[in-house]
Amino acid sequence: MSTKGTLFLIPTVLAEDTANAVICRQVAEVTAQLKYFLVENARTARRYIKSIAPTQVIEELQITVIDKDSSDTELSAALKPLLAGQDGGVVSEAGCPGVADPGAELARLAHQNGIKVVPLVGPSAILMGLMASGFNGQSFAFHGYLPIEKRDRLQALRGLEKEMQQKDQTQIFMETPYRNRQMIEDLLQNLSKDTKLCIAANITGPNEFIQTKTVANWKGKVPDLHKQPAVFLIYKR
Repeated sequence: MSTKGTLFLIPTVLAEDTANAVICRQVAEVTAQLKYFLVENARTARRYIKSIAPTQVIEELQITVIDKDSSDTELSAALKPLLAGQDGGVVSEAGCPGVADPGAELARLAHQNGIKVVPLVGPSAILMGLMASGFNGQSFAFHGYLPIEKRDRLQALRGLEKEMQQKDQTQIFMETPYRNRQMIEDLLQNLSKDTKLCIAANITGPNEFIQTKTVANWKGKVPDLHKQPAVFLIYKR
């Protein structure tokens, strides 16, 4: 009976040109040894792999694209080399694979097929935002992207604020960078003036911005975060 390979979850940078500062040696060493990668975007993954593991010959690597639109059939096919004994690495576009990321589906199927899953240490905007917010780190919930339609988004925000109050729980969510202005406007106009809001943008980057204020104190003092990656957190005190 052949031994199955291991699925390594390889973290990537949150901000450009920060690999030397935020990616640990273990990640680089594992990446240098792998020949099979399951990636969200082939072009950026190749560039990242080469940047942290310069000895890799990119042309010799086997790279399979797995994104949010991949079917279970495609996911299962992508894991066949691991079932045959080859190790593989999951590389997403930013942060930690499997966290708000299609890599979670690969990990799910790997477990179902008896493939060992190994997460490697790396930056997570969600956890780093929570760490810096001053909010409840023992009870929190991450909701990903809120609805695009304004009415549905406002309903979701009010629901999160209610959940925050009832469960004494930090609520975390994000937005597509080019819609940050609309999101902040909706937060300031619709949440209670006493609700605490943490805006964490460009985490680990040279222009990192992380501040916590009440909704009332944010008004008129929000920096322009248009097209900048950000995480939003709300809490009651």
